[in-house]
Amino acid sequence: MNEALKKQIAEHLRGYCGRMGSQNKAANSMKGVSAATISHILSGEWALIKDEMWRSVAAQSGFKTDDWQAVETRDYKLLYNILQDAQANALVMAVTGESGTGKSFAVKHFSAQNREAYLLSCAEYWNRRMFLAELLAVMGRDSSGYTVAEMMNEVVRYLKVADRPILIVDEADKLSDQVLYFFITIYNQLEDHCGIVLCATDHLAKRIIRGRKLNKKGYKEIYSRIGRRFVELKGLGAADIAAVCQANGIAEKNDIREVVDDSEGDLRRVKRKIHAIKQRNQSI
Repeated sequence: MNEALKKQIAEHLRGYCGRMGSQNKAANSMKGVSAATISHILSGEWALIKDEMWRSVAAQSGFKTDDWQAVETRDYKLLYNILQDAQANALVMAVTGESGTGKSFAVKHFSAQNREAYLLSCAEYWNRRMFLAELLAVMGRDSSGYTVAEMMNEVVRYLKVADRPILIVDEADKLSDQVLYFFITIYNQLEDHCGIVLCATDHLAKRIIRGRKLNKKGYKEIYSRIGRRFVELKGLGAADIAAVCQANGIAEKNDIREVVDDSEGDLRRVKRKIHAIKQRNQSI
């Protein structure tokens, strides 16, 4: 790894530590990275830091080196504004949108730019302990040796003393019922103090509405706490796709139309198609 790239990672890490609140909190948020390692990186003492550690720090702090240019689509702007409002006014909301419309990019960008914004990207295999351990990690807290009850108490205690915190739960539809019930506890303990935004596909909306009708445990409470409403994103429009094309070197109208027609409203497919067109144009 060259010196120029290390300088970029170090500068990015400095900003990450600032958003987390300290070097110790930044270290606690990353697996296999000590506070001493972060200190050495920031002070320029790089001689003993292996390339594997540099790559680990870069990945876990959100540093990227690819040339892809992201664009603020209409859904990005809508979701970003929702997150700003939720953080400023301690609102609790649920936002749904199709896969590939940029929800995760928007929430990652927001959490990277705003202090006290804690982003949790969920996985299907999480149980209650893993959920709370990951939540404490993004807050820069160490969960070692805690029981589930102690971890929940630590989450609530930490958020209560934070200044205008917001908890963003991305891909919330992947959570099991037992983990999703934590949302009720966190809401009850932090109402009017902490913003909470659940982000997911419309599967979450269908699941909660169906569970509410069937009188399943907790579903009426969850539905009530999100204001009995899911904010639906609009999806990726032709103007959004055209803007993405232009930002990434595709300017010909016929090429842009080809990307729009092929995209199926999915940014991942847009990215692949732009790459394919660039490869094709280079070979002509």
